[in-house]
Amino acid sequence: MKTLVGILWCCFIFPAMSQTPVGIFENHTDIGKPKNQGTTVYDAERQEYQLRGSGYNIWFGRDEFHYTYKPIIGDFIATANFAFVGKGTDPHRKIGWMARNSVEEDAPHIIATVHGDGLTTMQWRQLRGAHMRDPEDEIRFSKKGIQIIQLERVGKVYIMRVAHVGEPLQEVGRYVHPALQDQVLIGLFISAHNESVIEEAKAWNVRIDKPVDERYNPNREGFIGSRLETMNVFDGTRKVIHESTGRFEAPNWMPDGKKLLFNEDGSLFTIPIEGGAKVKLNTDFANRNNNDHVISFDGKMLAISHHRDGLPGGGSTIYTLPLSGGTPKLITEKTPSYLHGWSPNGKELVFVGQRDGVHYDIYKINVNGGEEIKLTNNNGFHVDGCEYSPDGKYIYYNSSESGTMQLWRMKPDGSAREQITFDEYNDWFPHLSPDGKWIVFISFPTTVSPNDHPSYKQVMLRLMPAAGGAPKVIAYLYGGQGTINVPSWSPDSKRIAFVSNSEKTEKK
Repeated sequence: MKTLVGILWCCFIFPAMSQTPVGIFENHTDIGKPKNQGTTVYDAERQEYQLRGSGYNIWFGRDEFHYTYKPIIGDFIATANFAFVGKGTDPHRKIGWMARNSVEEDAPHIIATVHGDGLTTMQWRQLRGAHMRDPEDEIRFSKKGIQIIQLERVGKVYIMRVAHVGEPLQEVGRYVHPALQDQVLIGLFISAHNESVIEEAKAWNVRIDKPVDERYNPNREGFIGSRLETMNVFDGTRKVIHESTGRFEAPNWMPDGKKLLFNEDGSLFTIPIEGGAKVKLNTDFANRNNNDHVISFDGKMLAISHHRDGLPGGGSTIYTLPLSGGTPKLITEKTPSYLHGWSPNGKELVFVGQRDGVHYDIYKINVNGGEEIKLTNNNGFHVDGCEYSPDGKYIYYNSSESGTMQLWRMKPDGSAREQITFDEYNDWFPHLSPDGKWIVFISFPTTVSPNDHPSYKQVMLRLMPAAGGAPKVIAYLYGGQGTINVPSWSPDSKRIAFVSNSEKTEKK
């Protein structure tokens, strides 16, 4: 019966319409029969959408605009960068995200929109044919330069967040919409606010994430889908190169700059940076590798963390092997040991170990094995993510010593510890660019315990100068554990690789 209802529902919202897929969306069309025809063109190489649309407005009891959309069921997080192209004609032209019951011109909907004059608002039609709510009476945010728009649905609640480039998202609107159905259309829109002209805009870094429903199953077992992404950290352009309905994690950029290395189902794989077929790396008996795998500075060796059965903490053990593959060599006899970094001279490894069954500390060890050297003395706080700077002068790491999880650094002998980030977020896994100029890291929200770095949260990737300075946001995503646990910079210090997550569900 559910399937039949879903089929009838789809027939209702798509009456006599052919599907015109574009990018991640299933269709694009004009709503309300504007005089001038609109269109959406997808640039697959840049993964960017070019929007053109006309229409008198999205207002009163009916709408006219161009819409690029897909059906979606339940909760979602829709995020993208938007920008108008050209000066435009009307200051009230609109672009943004829209959730809508159907393609009918008077359908209930909600929009998260930026106008041509910079006005940023959340607007809605509460019932079919009803007049739109005036933003003067509801939610408006008048600040120019907004580029990132996010629309999240949690049950019946819709939340709008916006940001300038480099800044954290801030909430500007929240509304409980009683008329929007469980299955809605979600997509990009453009309206000229003038039936005689066509306006243009572009949207990029377009992501629609299906989160884990923690309200009903907070201890959910299993994994949701994964995306392997690359990003230019200086212009913020992201590109999805590989997707799976299962879980893979933690990409390293290979020394030749042409491939990425990541872990999946206990094995390691390489994949071209343009995407394509993945190739399994030979790690011999090591078939329970986690997301702690690091390439030596000279590009010749690989260190891994492989789990041995029947040992403390799950038996995570550090090994080394040639980057081309081979039989791993045991380095740490004691467990659990979680690898994080090589010394630039290739002679030492730094890792996080638990030796008393309670506390984690940072250790270093010779690449030929031998005695562990303890570098921190954890007394109730947590440390993780230790990594050498390219010049070998410091070990960077994250610690909750000051109350929240922040980034720190110390000398290789464990002395001169100093905190380098100071904010309300929980910052993890500092990664130094190969040229030593930049640090990229992941920030978890304040709702997450400082000592935890779970999967499936709304997180940020941030960038800061290694010499010190204020961090800026370079990516907003749904992820966490496995997103960027290991060094993932390209050899030219311009790009990074990371993993984002989204539930993969079929529409009904």
